[in-house]
Amino acid sequence: MSMTNVERESVPRKTTVLFFIIDTSGSMSGTRIGAVNSAIEQTLEKLREMNADSADAEIEVALLEFSSGAKWLTPNGPMKVENYYWSDLDADGLTAMGEAFRMLEEKLHKSSGFMQRASGSYAPVLFLMSDGEPNDDYGTHLARLQRNGWFKASTKVALAIGDEANDNILMEFTGSKEAVVRVPDGRNAGEKLAKMVQFIAVTSSQVASNPAESGDKSKQKQLEDAIQSAVNDDDDWDVSGSSGAGDDDW
Repeated sequence: MSMTNVERESVPRKTTVLFFIIDTSGSMSGTRIGAVNSAIEQTLEKLREMNADSADAEIEVALLEFSSGAKWLTPNGPMKVENYYWSDLDADGLTAMGEAFRMLEEKLHKSSGFMQRASGSYAPVLFLMSDGEPNDDYGTHLARLQRNGWFKASTKVALAIGDEANDNILMEFTGSKEAVVRVPDGRNAGEKLAKMVQFIAVTSSQVASNPAESGDKSKQKQLEDAIQSAVNDDDDWDVSGSSGAGDDDW
């Protein structure tokens, strides 16, 4: 039996914050940024449906874009997905990934950042999307980010967009090649990118909000297994370092 709205509001729900870290540099212009805009808009609608159907967990979103600099699209903190409506992004400039890592680390804190309601939260999900090489000192800021407790506890995934995307840097962020999904350039790339964004965002949110039980695989491993299953079932998918899933289709 489904819960009424009154019953749902009377039961505290634990929150999962889904962080989108989005590359909007010049090389993302055209069909790539168009596909990202469409994919995130569709994904937010799906996440709203998930919130409406869940009695014990809800999803909030925090969005950070980076090009020649970086900027929070949710500067006041994570927003309930029901209250956040997407405005299309443009693509221009360089790739300040290090600055994005710095700003992300700054907000992954309970006292002065976006995790102030941490006692009522699951560990966050960090979803990085990029198509190129950083133009700044990403290593220093990534090293500091990797020491952050919330970063260590988070579920991490990256989307490598385009032929020139640096899988190795994205793997440094996720900590695992199995958590990096590639979308090479080619026919129907925009459609496939949109499909992958929605799958990864929805799946990672579901994994993060599942209560962990003794003996369970880590949530990161659960997400990687879900991605690998998608690779095995659909030739459109390709995990970085895998043996050519979908290569012939591109």
